Amino acid sequence: MILRDADPARLAESPRAASELIHGDCLDKMKALDAGRYRLIISSPPYNIGKAYEREDSRSLSEYIEWQDSVIDRAFELLSPDGSICWQVGNFVRDREYIPLDILSYNLFAKRGLKLRNRIIWRYNFGHNQDRRFSGRYETILWFTKADEYVFNLDPVRVPQLYPGKRHASHKQGKAGQPSGNPKGKNPADYWEFSAERDFVENPVWDLPNLRAGHPEKTAHPCQFPIELAERCILALTSENDWILDPFVGTGSALIAAAKHQRNGTGIDRDAGYLDIARARIHAFHQGELPMRPSGKPVRRPSSTEKVAQIPQEWAAE
Repeated sequence: MILRDADPARLAESPRAASELIHGDCLDKMKALDAGRYRLIISSPPYNIGKAYEREDSRSLSEYIEWQDSVIDRAFELLSPDGSICWQVGNFVRDREYIPLDILSYNLFAKRGLKLRNRIIWRYNFGHNQDRRFSGRYETILWFTKADEYVFNLDPVRVPQLYPGKRHASHKQGKAGQPSGNPKGKNPADYWEFSAERDFVENPVWDLPNLRAGHPEKTAHPCQFPIELAERCILALTSENDWILDPFVGTGSALIAAAKHQRNGTGIDRDAGYLDIARARIHAFHQGELPMRPSGKPVRRPSSTEKVAQIPQEWAAE
């Protein structure tokens, strides 16, 4: 694997897998990329909720949707005929009104003929606590394909069978008494939990910790998503040596996930500081020095004996 900041068209001719970072506005830079090049476009676009990197061009909700429409229009052109788009979206909050962006985003994809295959839930345990509504603890990933024939590699993302000894009922002609499951594991649901033990099997939710303080992958980016979040999409929806694109690459999690599994990656971001972090992280990955949370590691739960799990004395009087 190699890391370069260079003309994407030239890099596409390289016989080796590559990670390339492009500095600039995604709409401008996507115009220079080759149509049909990418088997997977995966990203988490800004939610227009006032983060530091959004303040220079704060948009009304209608302006935000119009901008996203332009980004998706170019993404559609860059996508290969059998490719997929995984678009992670959260919620827009306006005057304390909660507006789920996946609902508003759906028509932007559907009107171009893209077909929704799954609405995937990513659940996490920590975030901003609310006092006038329930605290938000999940985001959604919309998985669209360009056509009915698309790449879907199930085996790399199977999870253990919950009932491996289950057999077909007697009325199943030709299968009666035979094991009903697949020996390689079962197909994950669209409500997943990334845990190698109890939670992974019994409650399949994309429940991996968001990147708060103490997470080994945490950087200065306020809305960084974990490498593991991109991994399952990349494993299931691409093959080795395919190209993936993240038009809002931030600190490079999607490109690291791609490199980890021998895929090529293009990342675009207009924040040079975040790209510096992405460049350093990708380099550290290739040197075997990047701190990463192991894929499939159970989400940690404190034991009842730990201090952080004890009820404070101050609460006793409440």
